Amino acid sequence: MAIKTRNFNEARQQASTNIELIWWVFMRVSGVLLVFLVLGHIYRNNIVISNTSIDYDYVATRFSQPLVKVYDLVMLVLALLHGTNGLRYVIDDYVHHDGWRNFIKFALYFVVAVLIATGTMLLFSFPFDKVGG
Repeated sequence: MAIKTRNFNEARQQASTNIELIWWVFMRVSGVLLVFLVLGHIYRNNIVISNTSIDYDYVATRFSQPLVKVYDLVMLVLALLHGTNGLRYVIDDYVHHDGWRNFIKFALYFVVAVLIATGTMLLFSFPFDKVGG
């Protein structure tokens, strides 16, 4: 019984910090934003296009537009941070050994940082459209 009381008190103390409140609000706001961003992405890439397949030329043309780059970058960063924060909650709940929990969270943050950097480099590796599409 003492373990449950200790964990409850630690959880209440941790939830009362400002950073946890910020992440709690972030999860709600990013979740709502992601619904609309993903639906817009699906609409633009699967419903609006006139050809039946998405090939390299379509992607290169699309990624040459600055607004599309910003849209996809926002969607990428929000999705990765939203998923990472959710996974952080799961790790905190189920990994009880401090050393393993810190190692797993460090590995998670490292992988997410690499994915954000790689996705950003990919998005901005396509040259901007000179016409201003």
